Amino acid sequence: MAYQHIIDSERCKGCGLCVDVCPKNVLELSDHVSARGYYPSFQARPEDCIYCTLCCIMCPDVAITIKEIAEETAA
Repeated sequence: MAYQHIIDSERCKGCGLCVDVCPKNVLELSDHVSARGYYPSFQARPEDCIYCTLCCIMCPDVAITIKEIAEETAA
């Protein structure tokens, strides 16, 4: 199964808790300000993500989700 890591930049307030808890240092805070005036987190190194869900658990705003996606099969 494949997974997709999603950060809702409009819900994220840039607290950095997800950045601190990530065991693979995948996340960083953005240089760009969101519409709400925060610097949201983003996946700086998505290829290193192990989908451990620690960021999802730690996020107080429930701005991070990891979804299971169906892989395309060759016919």
